[in-house]
Amino acid sequence: MILVDAGPLVALFDANDHQHDRCRRILHELDDELLTTTPVLGEAFHLLRPGSPGPPKLMDFIRHGGLGVCPLDDQGLGRCFELMMRYADLPMDFADASIVTAAEQTRSDKVFTLDRSDFTTYRIRRGYHRVPFTIIGDTGGPRVVRECMSVEESAAAP
Repeated sequence: MILVDAGPLVALFDANDHQHDRCRRILHELDDELLTTTPVLGEAFHLLRPGSPGPPKLMDFIRHGGLGVCPLDDQGLGRCFELMMRYADLPMDFADASIVTAAEQTRSDKVFTLDRSDFTTYRIRRGYHRVPFTIIGDTGGPRVVRECMSVEESAAAP
């Protein structure tokens, strides 16, 4: 299961978004079930501009089973508020808090997001442990530098 943030949803359903093609390629490579939250959908619909072609396309994607929606009950809402206070220095918004809460509920650590900086900071509670997210489609991860390479060779390494 992969949790989907608002950024990829906007990019997927707005052909003018500079991440549109990249997100479409990533989506076509995914094999897992996709899941999001109501706060993420609220953010995505707002950013897609009502009256544009994006919102109806996103609605159809959900209606046809392309994206599930994780419910947010009172306990989940409380957890979102707790997370927003914990990460207030970032600050964490409600949509991001709902993704972390959904990750804890579903035991998934995968997120499809364009917000790499925040999601590399957030941690998912697993009992007494906190685990990081695996960011889907992340090409901005740390680069590996092999031992005994010159500076020029390491700069050229993938």
